[in-house]
Amino acid sequence: MNLFIERLTGLDAEDLYKFELENRNFFEETVPTRGDDYYKPEVFKIRHETLLEEQAEGISSFYLIKDVNSSILGRINLVDIDVTHKIAHLGYRVGHLHTGKGVAKKALELLLEIVGQQDVKQVKAMTTTNNIASQKVLEKNGFKQTACDVEEFDMNGQKIKFIYYRWSSQVSNC
Repeated sequence: MNLFIERLTGLDAEDLYKFELENRNFFEETVPTRGDDYYKPEVFKIRHETLLEEQAEGISSFYLIKDVNSSILGRINLVDIDVTHKIAHLGYRVGHLHTGKGVAKKALELLLEIVGQQDVKQVKAMTTTNNIASQKVLEKNGFKQTACDVEEFDMNGQKIKFIYYRWSSQVSNC
């Protein structure tokens, strides 16, 4: 699939709102909900502006996954960037019409190329035990499972746990 990732801007707010609204039910099948307030236009606008502020401060880097027509296919982000320890935390989501097509795998591959050019040496991620597709995306991009929560929580009537992953740009010489 021919796609690219593009840094989030203020001009993306309307299209991103539509994307999130169209995919809400799909996303909430595998990740905890963001709550009803998130989907109110005025709240979404404020949240979008907050993300742009975080990005300007270097705390986070937000990207949209787009196709050749510049349609939003998904999102991929590095958040809680710790410049001292060179660690960032990954988050991503792909719209329901674009799953199973390699979009997340390719977007993560592109993001890791960008990370390689920055001063981030380790990327951490987490997913849920019921999100097999996300586990595969992480593993196909070189992430290694580091832990699994002992405690379960209920989501949509299903008992699940969080699984934690790590990717490192450093090669071990052991």
